[in-house]
Amino acid sequence: MNRETEQAYEQPVVRTKSKFVEVMAHIISFVFHPVFMPTILAYAMYRFVPAPFAGIASNDYTFKYILPLFLITSIFPLVTVLLMKALDFVKSIHLYDSKDRIMPLIGSMVFYFWANHVFKNIDAPFLLRVLTMGSFWAVIALFVVNIFYKVSMHTAGAGGMLGMLVVLLIVSPMNLALPLFLGLVVAGIIGTARMLLGAHRSSEIWLGYILGIVVQVAAYLYVA
Repeated sequence: MNRETEQAYEQPVVRTKSKFVEVMAHIISFVFHPVFMPTILAYAMYRFVPAPFAGIASNDYTFKYILPLFLITSIFPLVTVLLMKALDFVKSIHLYDSKDRIMPLIGSMVFYFWANHVFKNIDAPFLLRVLTMGSFWAVIALFVVNIFYKVSMHTAGAGGMLGMLVVLLIVSPMNLALPLFLGLVVAGIIGTARMLLGAHRSSEIWLGYILGIVVQVAAYLYVA
């Protein structure tokens, strides 16, 4: 692979010709960045499937679970990547190149293990323990797969969301048709955004979905 080809691969060309669509794809990619997905899912489960969290006040849930989860799984990994970029350990904060992902994924493994360990020791609600375990396993899986093949971390996060919906279908007596439909739509939008930006090939997108779903369901089977 020559240098021009490497640069083209490391900095994918935007495939959409619409500036508006490109901007929206960037916004979607940021809002549903994989480091935000554990926090988004923890909040969404409490709001839309409240039964498993009965007896936990909103403020208690926010300060005891949401804020620590956001700090450990979102802020710390993001700061780590920014520091690595400042020290020239990675070429881009977008981590286009598979080699650039190695150190950030190792750092994320530490933080996600920490989150899982904390939530297990404080006897967090069952679904949160499944979520943190699945998120930790997902980072490990991404690290291993990344050695051999580039995979979309965004759709891995979306797959984790779908995996948690599968878990909810198993454990919750509620009708989850609407949350499942919305989850499928959001997951589809995330994958489409990554395709429109030329960040991944279709195989990398689908591999991310599959990895996220399988790992999250496996975490449920393990924790249960």
